[in-house]
Amino acid sequence: MENKPTPERACKRLTQHLEQINLYAAGIDIGSEHHYVAVSEGLDDEPVRNFSCFTGDLEKMADWIVRIGIQTVAMESTGIYWIPAFEILEERGLKVLLVNARHVKNVSGRKTDVLDCQWLQQLHTYGLLEGAFRPEDDIVGFRAYVRQRGTLVRYASSHIQHMQKAMRQMNLLLDNVVTDITEKTGMAIIRAILNGQRNPEQLSDYRDRRCKKSVQEIARSLHGHYRDEHLFALRQSVELYDIYIMKIQACDEAIEQQLKRLEGRRYSTQLTKGKGSKPANTPAFNVRNELYRMSGVDITRIDGISEITALKVLSETGVDMMRWKSQKHFASWLGLSPGNKVSGGKILNSKTKRTTNRAAAALRMAAFTLSNSKSALGAYYRRMRSRHGSPKAITATAHKLARLIYSMLTNGTEYVDQGQDYYERQYQDRVLKNLKRTAKKMGLTLVPAS
Repeated sequence: MENKPTPERACKRLTQHLEQINLYAAGIDIGSEHHYVAVSEGLDDEPVRNFSCFTGDLEKMADWIVRIGIQTVAMESTGIYWIPAFEILEERGLKVLLVNARHVKNVSGRKTDVLDCQWLQQLHTYGLLEGAFRPEDDIVGFRAYVRQRGTLVRYASSHIQHMQKAMRQMNLLLDNVVTDITEKTGMAIIRAILNGQRNPEQLSDYRDRRCKKSVQEIARSLHGHYRDEHLFALRQSVELYDIYIMKIQACDEAIEQQLKRLEGRRYSTQLTKGKGSKPANTPAFNVRNELYRMSGVDITRIDGISEITALKVLSETGVDMMRWKSQKHFASWLGLSPGNKVSGGKILNSKTKRTTNRAAAALRMAAFTLSNSKSALGAYYRRMRSRHGSPKAITATAHKLARLIYSMLTNGTEYVDQGQDYYERQYQDRVLKNLKRTAKKMGLTLVPAS
């Protein structure tokens, strides 16, 4: 006869499943004007308090939290309202978690700021919350500079489009004869036009000797229909572009100084010769050397990873891969792993989750550049593209790039490209092995064609 557990034993067993791990925990519901803070009722006579967002009030909030003995804080926020409170509390020595608002939804029909902060505090007490990834303080500063640079580059590119629009309105087809109008030939011609030069033959004399188009072709493209309003728009676009270029250069100097302040890592790898020409918008300083000193490995050796891509990725992730348990966890954090929505033994959806992760976006762009690469990664991308289409091939290749970066930063190993021929041989051997296994199950034997 089966022994049924008594109610006392069942209650004890359930209690062990849900224990209060963080006894001195606080929950904060972050707002644009007020923050609601909840602590355990046994710690203070007023366990829920409201603080304004002014810095002085945030200091008072931190003083109160520290005074009553709080050790860890969980906060929920959208936007950037959480940053001042997070930094002030972290400076006081508290462990602060920024949790995803979708993971801590309150009970439906009971949505208030007071209930939100109490719900956060209760969940955090039982250790049911995980904080979002936030790198070390030095990396946070490095990341802020790189993000600011990306913003400046986007603004500058919009003014390049304005320059092209103004020139098209005057039927100046400079973008048809030069690859980039912001390079030496293009900017020299545009500045000459703004200085009053209208003769197509004289304008074509500004052609750089490395330009593939002939002087005659450039002269034909510069026979335009000039109007004052379009010249005015062109002048302002050029002036704004020049301002943003100056700001980008100042940002590059700040990034270089921040990199020099970061502590370096030492592995047995050696910095080898670079790949050759650098893409546009690469900072003027030696990004590759500084990133190598910081990380101890040269991730630009990976095909598709340029200096600017490596800069973006490492500014978002840092160099300490121990924050993730494995390559799979790292790829999942980037949003590059397949989904796992399963119900009733059936896969409902395997799409990757939507994410705004900047490191993932940089890796996707790097994967796209491998379409014509003669490397093993290029061969992998093309095979994935033929089987699943470009979007999924880009995601799969970005996933592989993320795993390579994780392995290099964790183990301090070098990346060696085996080439597309090696990849194709490996693929053929794998297909042949599977065919032999299938034929053996069916009682057949594969015979090579004569």
